[in-house]
Amino acid sequence: MKRAFIFIALLATIGLTAAKLLNNKEKTEAKVYRPDPDQRIGVKTATVEKRNLSQESGFLGSFSPNRQAQISPLAGGQLVRLLIQEGQYVQAGQLVAKLDDEQLHYQVEALQVTLEGYQNDLRRYEVLVKGDAVAAVNLERTALNIRATQAQIKQLNKQIQNTNVTAPFSGIITEKLVEKGSVVSIGTPIAEITDIAVLKLVVDVPEKSINHFHPGQSIAVKTDVYPDHNFAGKVSLISSKGDAAHNYPVEIMVQNSKNNPLRAGMYGSVTNSNQVKGEGLSVPRQAIIGSAKNPQLFVIENGKAILKDVSVGTTNNEYYEITKGLKEGDKVVTSGQINLQNGTAVLAQ
Repeated sequence: MKRAFIFIALLATIGLTAAKLLNNKEKTEAKVYRPDPDQRIGVKTATVEKRNLSQESGFLGSFSPNRQAQISPLAGGQLVRLLIQEGQYVQAGQLVAKLDDEQLHYQVEALQVTLEGYQNDLRRYEVLVKGDAVAAVNLERTALNIRATQAQIKQLNKQIQNTNVTAPFSGIITEKLVEKGSVVSIGTPIAEITDIAVLKLVVDVPEKSINHFHPGQSIAVKTDVYPDHNFAGKVSLISSKGDAAHNYPVEIMVQNSKNNPLRAGMYGSVTNSNQVKGEGLSVPRQAIIGSAKNPQLFVIENGKAILKDVSVGTTNNEYYEITKGLKEGDKVVTSGQINLQNGTAVLAQ
């Protein structure tokens, strides 16, 4: 009897436990979120339309000299004449400095005396050799001495010529590095010359716009110093290597103006117009998702967001041109894509 009572009590305990667990399961399942199959996700949309996507892009840079070099002598010695001042304009080949060449002239004079003696000997030997009075070897030796002396004179004349320091090209003396009386050696810079008859404007162009430039292209250049004047520029170089930010240096040659003179270091800008022929289908930039190589967007079809691959063309600050994947009048999602999957029911706003 006692065992039966214990068995009944055990069954009752198990039953209560099972009922408790079942009740807890029902409560837990009631708390689990179950999406409403009829619920729609609110999104913002735009209509695919034809638009003119022309865009003007401005690029800023600074002017640098066409040429800049240091003037250095080809000989060493004391500067006896210095014919330049900072800011002075000089022509190509103009004498800018003179080194002491007095000793070189003395050496040339001495060699000329020696040469004259050899030439007199040569004339005498020519007469004596004809009469067999002296050996022909004396005549040959004298002729060789004449040639060697003439070579030494040419060498000294070249050294004298090198004491004249001239401008390598036309330009402005932007820095004078020595004074008259200084002793310089070969290659010592004595001045800096800058050519700004033509200036180089270098602008950094981003990757998406680099194909709008080409060598030889004529382009207008503006500067804040002369806001009402356009300078004629020509693209001379497009770098084949960009920097870490995918910007490519573009070099533009600009002829300087007497009436509106430019200076190295001034800022200049160019404007390049990216013109699209006619109109093209376009969508707001916010509609495009995915990567640059695989652009995608959501299109509203029968109340659902359908993910589609598209091909994009020209862009500007607001719109992408769509070259493949859409048709005029389609509705595309521009906001709320983060909550969407392919086929999600949506409520367009």
